[in-house]
Amino acid sequence: MLRYKTTLKPLARNLRSNLPNAEQILWSRLRRKQLFGLQFYRQKPIAGYIADFYCAACCLVIELDGDSHYQEGAQVRDHIRDEVMRGMGLRILRFNNADVTENIEGVLLRVCEVIEQAPR
Repeated sequence: MLRYKTTLKPLARNLRSNLPNAEQILWSRLRRKQLFGLQFYRQKPIAGYIADFYCAACCLVIELDGDSHYQEGAQVRDHIRDEVMRGMGLRILRFNNADVTENIEGVLLRVCEVIEQAPR
């Protein structure tokens, strides 16, 4: 089980109730074990962060980057976050919201490619 800051749990719960459109679209395709029968979680606390989507079976984190990820300093914070998670043995996939809303099939294809390469 991955460690996380317990103070993040209420925030994660709140975020699950208020998913942005792109996250709703991707979640509709990941939930209920639709990809390879794998369980995905949304807004999963990991270490000191909340991952948009997480699959424990293949150690995969999927992050969707909206406008806030392109503001000053955000990319540095994202890089640090990714390095922390990679240090925990996780693989990170990042997509921007437009990728999901305009090309969900392409996003899913990339996710499937990474899953197929993952040791299980």
